[in-house]
Parts: sequence; structure tokens; C-alpha cells
Amino acid sequence: MQLYGPASANAGSERASSLREDIMKTKPQKRSSRPKSFPSQHQERKPGVESAMTPKPEAIGQGKGSGKLNGKVALITGGDSGIGRAVAIAYAREGAEVAIVYLNEHRDAKETATLVAAQGRRCLTMPGDVGSESFCSRTIDRVVRKFGRLDILVNNAAEEHPQDSIEKITAKQLVRTFQTNVFSCFYMIKAAMKHLKPGGVIINTSSVTAYRGSPHLMDYASTKGAIVALTRSLAKAVAEKGIRVNAVAPGPIWTPLIPSSLPAKEVKSFGKKTPMQRAGQPEEVAPCYVFLAAESDSSYITGQVLHPNGGEIVNA
Repeated sequence: MQLYGPASANAGSERASSLREDIMKTKPQKRSSRPKSFPSQHQERKPGVESAMTPKPEAIGQGKGSGKLNGKVALITGGDSGIGRAVAIAYAREGAEVAIVYLNEHRDAKETATLVAAQGRRCLTMPGDVGSESFCSRTIDRVVRKFGRLDILVNNAAEEHPQDSIEKITAKQLVRTFQTNVFSCFYMIKAAMKHLKPGGVIINTSSVTAYRGSPHLMDYASTKGAIVALTRSLAKAVAEKGIRVNAVAPGPIWTPLIPSSLPAKEVKSFGKKTPMQRAGQPEEVAPCYVFLAAESDSSYITGQVLHPNGGEIVNA
């Protein structure tokens, strides 16, 4: 567990200074210039490392924020890279203190924390396995001890293991995928409930695969469908407490999950089947999480799912 603050972004290592400069210089890519294909690449390590990807996912986004989350504290699982990193930066830009949970990708987590600190907010990093209920409980307690409160919980951690037939999905893989993707949501939410006050927000990350299915990701798609059902059910259960529960169902998005789970030749054309004929970038998904977290924007929205998926029509 390590806490990063604004000073670490201003006066820290050479790498920290470089990341701060990235924020100041980076401008949003024009849609026409975003990558429509990627170099063939594959990572043996799961769930993948962002620092080893080519090109790097775009996470910094644009704008200076408008204080929508001032005074709030947000916890993001899978916050070291990909969508989680983009959400952490976006939340910090809007004024929130941020805590991120990750498995063991220490370099990626440090970069995310530095990028958050460069926005003038603190970032607490906590490595561990969200498939463990005791770890999730300790994590929530650490956040509250460090920041004094918890306002926003983002359940974003996930893993996937493609198989070309259901016969190849072992019991071990099935249990592991559900532990990381679904059980972790239950564990984190259960531990967070005693700390969330009226105005508290829970946002779960589902996937487009929950709606259209995936023949190579049957267990993963099933977990994402379970997350939709959890979101809708929990939203009704806690509405009278003033807590809102929503989800985001992205896809396909350029994150470390892709080179760590797909064959190199499939990575090259990842996202081309969408109407936009390209994969999305994490910074294009993060505004959905800001919208759902900000009471000024979404105070009358609960039990819903947003779909940043490149134009695929979802009717469920």
C-alpha cells in the first residue's frame, strides 16, 4: 500500500516528471486519427501490462474538469491500467481523491498514481487479489482510514481466458473467472455498504459481450451478464438509502486484456468489426464513469447501463 500526493508528481523521479509533461502536452486525438489497427503482439503474463503495449492506450483525456467530484473519495478496482487508469485520472481531474486496487502490475500502478497526483489529488495504491473476500474487506477499511470516507466504488477488475469450445473451460478457469469478475463485486460492495452515505455511488463494469455473447469467451461473457443482473437488482435494493448503482458495458477497448488474451494475429484487427471500424480508447470510456458518479449529472439514474461500444446497437 502506498499513498502518492501532488508533491510526488511535481518533484519526484525523472519518470514522474515525464508523465506530468505528458498530461500538459497531450491533446485528444481526432477520431479520424485514432488507430484502426495495431501491431501484432502478445503478452504471456495475465492480466497484461500496459507499459508493454504498442501503442500505449490513450488514458489522459482532455479538459481541466469542473469540480463535479470535489470532496469525494473513489475506489477503483483494476485501476492500474486500461479503463481503470483513465477513470482514475478523470476522477482526479474532477476533484476526487482516488484509491486503486490492482493485482501485481506495480509499474503500471505507479504510473497511474503519478498521473492522478499530477492532477493535484492523492492516490492510494493497493496490490492484491480481489477474488479474496478478506482482501476486499481490508481494502475498503484502508481507504476509509486513509481518506476518512468512501463515496464512489468502481468495480472494474476482470480477467478473461478465451477457449474455442465449452469443453475446454476447466472448473478451475470457471471458478477463477467468476471470482475475479463477479465475486469481487459482491465482496467489495458488502464491505463498502456500511460506509456509503446517501449520495453514494456504485459503478460496475460489464461488457458488450453480456448482450451479444461471445463464442470464445463464454465464461467471461457470463460473468458480465451476471454483473448486469447484480446492478439492476442492487439498484432497487439500495435506492431508498440514497445510493445509486449503475454499470458501463464497454467494448471493444484497447486495454492490456487484449494482447494478454488474444493471439497476436487477432490483436492486429481488434475492433475492426464495430461500425466505427476501430477499437475504442480508455479515455473515450471514462466520461461515462464521470457522468454516473456525478450527482450533478445523473442524480435520477440508477439500475442502468451505458454502452460506449463503437456503435453496436444494444436493445436489452
